[in-house]
Amino acid sequence: MSGRLVRRLRPHGESVFATMSGLALQHGAVNLGQGFPDDPAPQAVVEAARAALAAGHNQYPPSRGVPELREAVARHQREHYGLPVDPATGVAVTTGATGALAASVLGLVEPGDEVVTFEPAYDAYAALVDLAEGTLRRVPLRAPDLTVDADALAAACGPRTAVILLNSPHNPTGKVFTPAELELVAEQARRHDAVVVTDEVYEHMTFDGVQHVPMASLPGMWERTITISSAGKTFSVTGWKVGWASGAPELVEVVASTSQWLTFSGGAAYQPAVAEGLGRIGELVDPLTRELGRRRDLLVDGLRAAGLEPLVPQGGYFVVADAAPIGVSDAMAWCLEIPQRLGVAAVPVSAFCESPAGVESLVRFAFCKSEDRIREGTARLRA
Repeated sequence: MSGRLVRRLRPHGESVFATMSGLALQHGAVNLGQGFPDDPAPQAVVEAARAALAAGHNQYPPSRGVPELREAVARHQREHYGLPVDPATGVAVTTGATGALAASVLGLVEPGDEVVTFEPAYDAYAALVDLAEGTLRRVPLRAPDLTVDADALAAACGPRTAVILLNSPHNPTGKVFTPAELELVAEQARRHDAVVVTDEVYEHMTFDGVQHVPMASLPGMWERTITISSAGKTFSVTGWKVGWASGAPELVEVVASTSQWLTFSGGAAYQPAVAEGLGRIGELVDPLTRELGRRRDLLVDGLRAAGLEPLVPQGGYFVVADAAPIGVSDAMAWCLEIPQRLGVAAVPVSAFCESPAGVESLVRFAFCKSEDRIREGTARLRA
């Protein structure tokens, strides 16, 4: 790593997803590590993107996003969750959900402020908090039940808490936070006058009748919640990098004002296509979610057959499994080894944690892959 890189980024290095995918490519391994889907995007969304390109949508879109996408996001939030989003002032389109997260953290966190999140946590969170020169406070979600510890949450929050960063459905565990758990978070946000930034990119991927409840829908939380989602996971178009933040105008203004100095805008032809898709969630996304549920079960069964102990996720793209029963005590070392030795790539859960204590043998596997890829990967693990 270059010695010229600012100190606050030096601890983060290369993303674990890039590392494991690179090893998968190098050794021809089945990539069950990085969460990009094998399935094609819905044809209607692809055709809408083609039409936008043909119509000449090739220049900078407005920094807040094209009007039809802002209107589609606002309509989606009203129809699915009853949230009073104003398309003119309550939506900011960003370069993926990560762009919205970056703009939220950089726009809300002063040096020395604290950000509270739940661990394991998506690795971008810590890097963004360090960029803002904030301090990350972590509340552990302990396997196997993954319930929120109210005392630990209260202990992590305090007078310097500026943001509580919540991810539900949760990456990597697949946990969907219950309304009672969300209220615990809301209580702390109200007590310390903090903003809750919610990463809800897997909002339409929940299983077994479990329902996603947005934090912004809780009493008193509309005014202090920035809700983030994206097209990448919803429509299997992770390379399009079209995300958005929605909420009360005062908070969305923070995102829009910060985002204009990061990436300004992008995805000119993709934005109208995403607007088309958001208006057809039931038709285009619900069948994909049902198929993902079937593949989740296939992966869970395959991991059990290979001797691992999987946690059955309620949502998202991933299964966390304990590899201790097959003799793994260091999941990071094992994940670096198995692309070459077994022909499978996976991600250690310790990559999502400040230290490996308590998660030393936990591994994340992705089921947003083809049935053939899941079967082949788990067969190689059994071997």
